[in-house]
Amino acid sequence: MEPAYHIVVSLLLLEVILEYFDLMNVEKDSSGLKIYLEEKNIAPSGYKDQPLESKGFLPETRIQDFPIRGQKVALCIKRRRWKVLSSGETVTRDWDLVHKGARMTTEFGLFLKGVFG
Repeated sequence: MEPAYHIVVSLLLLEVILEYFDLMNVEKDSSGLKIYLEEKNIAPSGYKDQPLESKGFLPETRIQDFPIRGQKVALCIKRRRWKVLSSGETVTRDWDLVHKGARMTTEFGLFLKGVFG
């Protein structure tokens, strides 16, 4: 069963975030609220028909989000990387392509593109 705080926090996040990221943990300390997210193991566009192997995560990125009830909020995001087995190339999701798709709001797409390039 999912912890109750996961349900509450998931209601505070944009729906599209939970399409691409798993909510791993939430912490509250003197600096505010930290929401930990890990990118799901879903093949990036252009690689869905190729055999990929997850190669873990890039270093965590912290993004200041809108405050909640006067508390600072940091999204602690770990992006996934994959190895293309046929070429040995390492790839990550292209957030510019995701932004252009119909499943993501322009605001969130620009936000991710600004953060991750």
